[in-house]
Amino acid sequence: MLLQLSTTHYPATDLGFLMAKNPARAQEFNLSFGTARVFYPEASDENCTCALMLDVDPVALVRGKNSGEGLLSQYVNDRPYAATSFLSVAIAQVLRSAMSGVCKEKPELAQTAIPLRAQVESVPGSPPSLERLFAPLGYEVEATSVGPCHCRLALRATTKLSDLLSHLYVLIPVLDDNKHYFIGEEEVEKLLRHGAGWLELHPEREFIVSRYLKKQKRLIRVALERLVPVEEGDDANDAAKDEEEQRAERPLSLHQIRLDAVAGVLKEAGVKRVLDLGCGEGRLIRELLKDSQFEFVRGIDASHRALENASDKLRVERMTDRQKARVELLFGVLTYRDERYSGFDGAALVEVIEHLDPARLPALERVVWEFARPGFIVVTTPNREYNAVWESLPADSMRHRDHRFEWTREQFESWAKAVADKFNYSVETRPLGPEHETLGAPSQMAIFRRGNV
Repeated sequence: MLLQLSTTHYPATDLGFLMAKNPARAQEFNLSFGTARVFYPEASDENCTCALMLDVDPVALVRGKNSGEGLLSQYVNDRPYAATSFLSVAIAQVLRSAMSGVCKEKPELAQTAIPLRAQVESVPGSPPSLERLFAPLGYEVEATSVGPCHCRLALRATTKLSDLLSHLYVLIPVLDDNKHYFIGEEEVEKLLRHGAGWLELHPEREFIVSRYLKKQKRLIRVALERLVPVEEGDDANDAAKDEEEQRAERPLSLHQIRLDAVAGVLKEAGVKRVLDLGCGEGRLIRELLKDSQFEFVRGIDASHRALENASDKLRVERMTDRQKARVELLFGVLTYRDERYSGFDGAALVEVIEHLDPARLPALERVVWEFARPGFIVVTTPNREYNAVWESLPADSMRHRDHRFEWTREQFESWAKAVADKFNYSVETRPLGPEHETLGAPSQMAIFRRGNV
């Protein structure tokens, strides 16, 4: 049973600090069901791999040699070879500090998203089932069948090591339908603790909870009741925050300039079905519904309050049946793959990407450009350079307190080109708003066209 974790973060040997395991020597740990060994097959500044190898004794498990009771009923089983609940327990015990995000020598590194690759040999399940579980978390998933019931699983992402280990800790037992430990209230607490921040929004949440808790209905009900989705941006200050940003930009009527520009691009492209991602209170939707070319607009937002406000401002309840058939407002999270995002020839993300942590952008990119894959995608975001024009903004501050970043023109163009190249789109960037002689326009727009459009 083998798990390998690799990074190309420079210097890659910093992985040793994160794992709290010295790359220069192998270590051995005695567990109740076998022996875990940690070693580094490769350790250089360019690439470093840490391996966790678990040697499970199936005979001892049947005879109860180590545990005091037999954990399995037959000598011949897949426990020594397949990645099962034993590996999950080994991760928690041997890599406890890494999974907790604790690193005494380099604490800032433990909270930094770095390029990581995890490979697990012989995972129970099929390629589609592994894709369903791991792709919504932002991973590039490579699953190769190694038998009728098992796969070799490789995951790639730029993420925190603690997040990767927590995902493996929860999802490996989900794949293992023959867990070796007792399932009780304590397992509910473990699931909620290690699933915090991602499980409540996972599209396979109920499946994960059911399999993790071995289909025990009472425990499943308790867990699901406590898994209240975290609604991104859904708080009492949303309206005040939006007003704060618009107040800074109001002299230019910049928000209306954005909406007119995005609607114009979509119209010029001949788009008929539009996906408005991060639709907020529906301002772009209102503009699109004025034009009969746009046959259907679906607005997606992670804030129930914003969706309610959008419904009120669009007066959906007062629409005729024909008008209602042109618009739909749905709750959704943009960093999780969702079939409801498919089937559109155009998509818009108006002032959305800057509200995401940079580490979550790769997940958004896959959701929109790889999986939803509309023919045209329009993205707008502030130009950080232009902030110096507004006296109302303190030096080095951002326009909205919820912005995680604001890009310069060069940074935005670089990101847009990289996304276009990766997912077979062409891209054009344009300024939005009146241009300053040296600082550019206050906002910027990227127009993506799919390769075969």
